[in-house]
Amino acid sequence: MQQHPHSSSDQADAPLPRRHVRRRPTGRLAGFATALTAAVVGLTTLTGPGAQAADNPYERGPAPTESSIEASRGPYAVSQVSVSSLSVSGFGGGTIYYPTSTADGTFGAVAISPGYTAYESSIAWLGPRLASQGFVVFTIDTNTTLDQPASRGDQLLAALDYLTQRSSVRSRVDSSRLGVMGHSMGGGGSLEAAKDRPSLQAAIPLTPWNLDKTWPELRTPTLIFGADGDTIAPVSSHSEPFYSGLPSSLDRAYIELNSATHFTPNTSNTTIAKYSISWLKRFIDNDTRYEQFLCPLPRPSLTIEESRGNCPHTS
Repeated sequence: MQQHPHSSSDQADAPLPRRHVRRRPTGRLAGFATALTAAVVGLTTLTGPGAQAADNPYERGPAPTESSIEASRGPYAVSQVSVSSLSVSGFGGGTIYYPTSTADGTFGAVAISPGYTAYESSIAWLGPRLASQGFVVFTIDTNTTLDQPASRGDQLLAALDYLTQRSSVRSRVDSSRLGVMGHSMGGGGSLEAAKDRPSLQAAIPLTPWNLDKTWPELRTPTLIFGADGDTIAPVSSHSEPFYSGLPSSLDRAYIELNSATHFTPNTSNTTIAKYSISWLKRFIDNDTRYEQFLCPLPRPSLTIEESRGNCPHTS
């Protein structure tokens, strides 16, 4: 497969995180410091597994590893609830997947739309896989299977509004930390949703389709997955222009799947899951522990044809 040119600005490595240097206490202060440390450790133990680092109150779960983000399930047990289309308006109902435990407080959330002529079942595998990593995930059906991307974008936002305001799990969701995903026209819809609601923290279009090719107005960190063998939404006329049309100053990335088709996102896929988890963690949870999987960019491999992007901006 022919490789695509990379711009030098897209290859920049992320700056190394600052490290705080602590001086060893001396003299009488040493005993006080030891006692204080013991007290803090004891307090952490008392608060249980839900205790998180004070510098990032949104951090959820243990420190990630390559194997933990590639696993079919993460550290959280997952429950689910079905949402009837008769009980909602603005979208077609769906299934909410969420961490069973409430020990860690609230979670960020993501709504996911299927593609043209498809149903929720086509993207259902992402529900428990992402939720088990510490998110509330709403896989939805659309009002009709023929809905176009702009409509699917509206429906993703309607689903997020239902999730945060009316759903039975609304108390588990942090309404300020939301994202969208979608396949095919649902992927095009995730771009539309991000355009309409700049407060979204992350967007992940999967082999997306949309007649609008440029997205200079987006302010939401966006990760686009293309497929080298896609004949329905060829990367040359969809994913690549979408990526190139995003603002160069935006946190953005493009991963082209190798030996893949338009329908690759419809079945369990470790590469899609691995980088989606990392993107959602980094931008919905502000969790810089996941930057190691996004920067430097993944190299071409058996599953990745090519990648483009800029390393996540650190505040």
